[in-house]
Amino acid sequence: MSKRPEITKMLSLSIRRHINQRNDPRIYWAAEVTFDYGTSNAIRVDFMRFKPVNNTISGIEKGDFYCYEVKSSVEDFHSKNGHNFIGDFNYYVMTENVYRQVKNEIPYKVGVYVPGQKNCRGDWYELRSVKKAARKDRKRSVSEMLLMMFRSAAREIV
Repeated sequence: MSKRPEITKMLSLSIRRHINQRNDPRIYWAAEVTFDYGTSNAIRVDFMRFKPVNNTISGIEKGDFYCYEVKSSVEDFHSKNGHNFIGDFNYYVMTENVYRQVKNEIPYKVGVYVPGQKNCRGDWYELRSVKKAARKDRKRSVSEMLLMMFRSAAREIV
């Protein structure tokens, strides 16, 4: 069995590819997005994606945020960190084995992706949904969410 850091790395690479397989600049996403930085309530979302309806003002305002939290083990799932579901649609990304052990503890509106078959290049797994997320009312504005994503995405460019 793989060690936890290797599982985390594999799941993270798989969700990156799931979000933006072809490195398309029209797909808006970021990793390790921090909210409320510098406060005692700071949270970090592992991966986020924004899907606007279109690029009009109202299309952007009506867009949806997807949050993904990577959980590499049951212990990781049970830790208090990394359950930051602040998007319209929220997902855990975990192995099937972890999912089987924690599936009754996953909130109703939170979805789950697990690795399926290995990609043809063999370096990551196609993710498949074993539990679909239900829309949740977001508490943060589009502008705040986009700004935090932009700040985090800019880190990766350097």
